[in-house]
Amino acid sequence: MNSAIPFLIYLGIFVGAFWVVRFLTKRGRVHDFTSLKTVTFGDESAVRSNRTASIISVVTIFVLWGMFTGSSWLPGFLHMPGPFVGDTSFTYTAEAPDGSRDDATVHIRVHRADETPPGIEVSPGEGFAKDDSASVVAWRSELIRVDLNDEITKKDGAQVVAIDGQPVAPGGSVRVAAGVVNLSDKGTPNFVPSKGLQMEPIWLPSPEAVVRRTIDIASEGYQGYTLWEHLGYSLMRVILGFVFGALVGIPLGYAMGLSDWFRGWFDPIVEFMRPVPPLALIPLVIIWAGIGETGKIILLFLAALWIMAIAARAGVSGVNISKVHAAYSLGASKRQIMRFVIVPNSLPEIFTGARVAMGVCWGTVVAAELVAAEVGAGKMIVTASKFQNTDIVIMGIILIGIIGFGIDILMRWAEKILVPWKGKG
Repeated sequence: MNSAIPFLIYLGIFVGAFWVVRFLTKRGRVHDFTSLKTVTFGDESAVRSNRTASIISVVTIFVLWGMFTGSSWLPGFLHMPGPFVGDTSFTYTAEAPDGSRDDATVHIRVHRADETPPGIEVSPGEGFAKDDSASVVAWRSELIRVDLNDEITKKDGAQVVAIDGQPVAPGGSVRVAAGVVNLSDKGTPNFVPSKGLQMEPIWLPSPEAVVRRTIDIASEGYQGYTLWEHLGYSLMRVILGFVFGALVGIPLGYAMGLSDWFRGWFDPIVEFMRPVPPLALIPLVIIWAGIGETGKIILLFLAALWIMAIAARAGVSGVNISKVHAAYSLGASKRQIMRFVIVPNSLPEIFTGARVAMGVCWGTVVAAELVAAEVGAGKMIVTASKFQNTDIVIMGIILIGIIGFGIDILMRWAEKILVPWKGKG
């Protein structure tokens, strides 16, 4: 149930923001012909990204991140309940072989992982069961050997029969003031402090922790390379693989779109390789080309090749035949038709394929670096994961996403400049 809470909050913010923004914008809307335009399926020009929704979406994600990590960037009232930290206790009842019982109290100090508080001093008390003390790290649990200082131990036949007055048997659990006490199969209490709803930093660090680590790595580097070298190597591999894939894939796609012989010859190969994920080729590429730069570029070349070939083929096949007939009727040669009709009208499909290919290449290079690389964004992430440096892993994921989004924006901009006639018939 706890894992569903962030989703439910996100869903609530989405619905609430939708109706609030809709109400505010509706009040000042001008009801002219343009505003009443009917949006139909396939009419891409009628649906554009709502900037307000985009801003609210990004802010919501970061707010949720801060809420469930106890971020200092958010006011305290927005924080989800955190783990229990402080002093607590529970009382156990020990039963001797002769049936006599005695109570003793375990005093527990729960602290965060980066703290080393002093222990709790307690007097053993009267009876054969003696009071104990223990320290437990928040989000963790601690097996408490309560019989170590008891006069009658488990070896003598004593056993724990109750926690805070509630009967318990081996394998059972009892909820206490600040957590849960689980009795192991051998009858030893295991104290689990309340974890709250916040995530442990080892699983999800706070936003400010990720920012601090980003600044540190940007200035000091990681694993012998600077942050910019890690990202630069990945970007260089993607660009080279994409360029080579486009240089081969686009002419191949044109040939398949214009010649039935070329299409018949290469179509089985392209359609066979198209559904094969690039990551499945990593072992084969390593065998053929090793783990150096050549192997990675070949892998990215193959990732882009089939996408670009299919995009170019679709672009040629999708050219309106009436335009070709009109050019022929005006006396155009095949070369002129290719230059002034086929190429311009196929460019929108090619740019769409290029955006897809760049995204696939960017995802593939990171995965390839996870397997075999000395430098790169993927290498940085996999090395950090081995040492449980979650802040570096999240930093790498965020940077990869930002760079990938930036590449897509650049390609949209290039498409807008180079293919201004897209969607205009």
